[in-house]
Amino acid sequence: MGLNEWAYSTAESLLAEPLPRRWVHSLGVAKCARALGPILGDDAELLEAAAVLHDIGYSPRIATTGFHPLDGARFLRDQEGADGRVVRLVAHHSCALLEAEERGIRHELESEFELERPGLVDALVFCDMTTTPDGEQTTPADRVGEIVQRYGPDTIVGRFIQRAAPEIYAAADRVESRLAAAAAGLQPM
Repeated sequence: MGLNEWAYSTAESLLAEPLPRRWVHSLGVAKCARALGPILGDDAELLEAAAVLHDIGYSPRIATTGFHPLDGARFLRDQEGADGRVVRLVAHHSCALLEAEERGIRHELESEFELERPGLVDALVFCDMTTTPDGEQTTPADRVGEIVQRYGPDTIVGRFIQRAAPEIYAAADRVESRLAAAAAGLQPM
């Protein structure tokens, strides 16, 4: 079984039934990842796998700490023996270190999982933060606003996403610049 076939099957088994909206979001994030192929080269398949798996830590079957990037990454590493790069992308997706800090577990996340290559981290941030909970495209600003509204501005997630917003916007800008350069026939950064 190939990486993406395994990733889609694993994510579907963990999300589709208990969390259908989260599953639809994950499919939308993976679709966005596929669209970034021109700037990812050999890492295109890797990013798509991480994209479809990024929220599996929400699954009631594997959620243990209540912090989905950590729960998902641990499951992938410990139960699935997944590719280390996929595991690291899931662990650190969408500025997870800032949320871990809000939760008082930043050191735990940092010491357990190294960061992946910045260009891939940016790409996963872009895919997650331009996809609505219903799997549709959106802007990073609208996505941040939706998250704040859904969770509340004074919750852990609300505080974290507001702190992360500048980095989310910067990552999106970097990805959009790389896409524009690729479309113009320039070498990806």
